[in-house]
Formats: sequence, structure tokens, C-alpha cells
Amino acid sequence: MSTIPITKRGAEKLKEELHRLKHVERPAVVVAIAEARAQGDLSENAEYDAAKDKQGFIEGRIKEIEGKLSAAQVIDPSELDAGGRVVFGATVDLEEEESGDQVTYQIVGDDEADLKLGLISISSPIARALIGKEAGDVAAVQAPGGVRNYEVIEVRYI
Repeated sequence: MSTIPITKRGAEKLKEELHRLKHVERPAVVVAIAEARAQGDLSENAEYDAAKDKQGFIEGRIKEIEGKLSAAQVIDPSELDAGGRVVFGATVDLEEEESGDQVTYQIVGDDEADLKLGLISISSPIARALIGKEAGDVAAVQAPGGVRNYEVIEVRYI
């Protein structure tokens, strides 16, 4: 099985979700199923059906998270020493050449990505174009509106 890169923060979030699912959500749905069973006929019991569906979702999510954590290669960006190059976990300050707009992104795992927070997936086109670049380099990114060029202003490992 191949390893999946994930930041230390991303791994902690998955562990927190797993703990919540196992110790809060799972017991709550077991109680909901028991209460629905106590109402009698299960063939037309919407509460029972809903609780069983929720239980299936919770168990599936638990298995998914456990699988991801077992295959995860946890990377702490603050411990990286990539010599100023853009690598997984790096925080990169960019300037879009045409507009002059400046943005900051951190390259993270697929599960952690959230563009609103400046977290971009390692498999995104912009991250793939940035990998290996250094401050002063220009990355050409194929966007839906055409090619956009970004100059790497600074690379940080935080």
C-alpha cells in the first residue's frame, strides 16, 4: 500500500474526528436505534431507518479514517529543510504576474485542502506547478481561463 502525505495538523484533525465518531456519535446512534426499536413495528418506523442509515455512515467514515491514518506519512512542515524549494507542507507566497495579486498557499494533503483557508491539495494543478520551484522562479499554471504565471516570492516551512 502506498503512503499518503498529510501534515501534522491534518493528522490531528482526522484523529479528533475519529475519536468523536467512536466515543460520541456511535454511542448516540446505538441509543437512537434502541429507542426506535422500543416503538414496536420496524417495517414502517422512519426513526429506526434513519438511525440505521446514520449508523452505516458513521461506521463507513470510521473505516475510511482508520485506513487513511494507517497509510499516512505525517509530515511536520516546521521540521522540513528543503533548501528554499517548494515541497509538500511548504507555505508559498505568490504574485500573479498579469494582475499583481498576491496570494499565500500551503501545500497539503487531499483531505486537508480548503482554498478559503489557503490550503491547496498536493494534487491540484497549481501545487504540481509549484513543486521544486524557489523564490524568484515563475510557475505556469494551466487554469480554466488559460495559462496563468505566478512568481514565487517566498517559501516558508511553518
